[in-house]
Amino acid sequence: MNRRHCAAAAITLVCALAVLTVPTQAFAAPPPSHSPAAPAGPQRKSLEEVREEIDALYRKAGAATDAYNLAEERAEKQSGEIVKLAQAIVEGQAKIADLKSRAGAQAREQYRTGGLPPGAQMMLSDDPRMFMDGVNRVWQGQQAAKGVLGELTRTQEDLETYTKDASSNWNKLEANRLKQAKAKKRINGQIAAAKKLESQLEKEERARLLELEQEAEYKAQTAWLGSGALKEINREASARGKKAVAFATAQIGKPYVWGAEGPGSYDCSGLTSQAWAAAGRPIPRTSQEQWRQLPHIAVKDMRPGDLIIYHGDASHVGMYIGDGAIVHAPRPGRNVTLAGAGSMEILGVVRPDR
Repeated sequence: MNRRHCAAAAITLVCALAVLTVPTQAFAAPPPSHSPAAPAGPQRKSLEEVREEIDALYRKAGAATDAYNLAEERAEKQSGEIVKLAQAIVEGQAKIADLKSRAGAQAREQYRTGGLPPGAQMMLSDDPRMFMDGVNRVWQGQQAAKGVLGELTRTQEDLETYTKDASSNWNKLEANRLKQAKAKKRINGQIAAAKKLESQLEKEERARLLELEQEAEYKAQTAWLGSGALKEINREASARGKKAVAFATAQIGKPYVWGAEGPGSYDCSGLTSQAWAAAGRPIPRTSQEQWRQLPHIAVKDMRPGDLIIYHGDASHVGMYIGDGAIVHAPRPGRNVTLAGAGSMEILGVVRPDR
């Protein structure tokens, strides 16, 4: 068995051991009761149902986090464009003031010479050379005046465009700020709901909940490996891919915080975008934009450094590091960690440095 298959088997074994070593609590059946039956109340959810509900809440929070991050990214872009437009408006106003001053100087000169520029006065001379020189100077003066007026008109038009663009970008900025606020509210609500569900569990139930979470991941990873998906995946990382993997794995143990881009904490796409930035290849900030903008790669062709996008809404992302494993920031309450590449529903794979 080659090294790659040995490593894949080792990962599967580690996952299995993690599931088997989580402490469990045995619950005895209650003794039969001879008292009159109590009125039937609402049936308590099973731990598996609670796990699925918590998982769904965190997934929704992840999607809302993407919306928040995208709105934040666009707001930053709009802010930068507004600053540039403001500078252009100031420069345009200064240019208009200068052009108006030059046009005024020409008008004052005509007034001092009785309405005739010096060149026109020379055209009235009987001296042929002065006459020709006058014709030339009149032509140059007319061209200069046309140039000043034409430039003044163009600058005023540019200034109007800059002002409209600044107003448009300001409206977009405000709209994105509203989107940020709404996304933040959704995220906080969903995380709070998930934490409330967990807080209502007993200590033994929370331990069992973690066990169920690991069992679900192990089952999905085992099925993925059993499909033969790993057999054709044997490509080496690119030079930049190696740097991205080195950065991402160095963050293992740091907590997940939504909207975070390091250095002390990360969300899922904050980790992958910063890893590739460290490798010299800036990529989109959110998992949904990474899926939309980066080149798609077949799963069988992926190599370390590629990004695996998860779930139908592209709400999660992890970095493939080889041997059937990823490094990712899972969710609130968890740290950056290694996991099986097939432990979640794979939407597809993208390659930042294709």
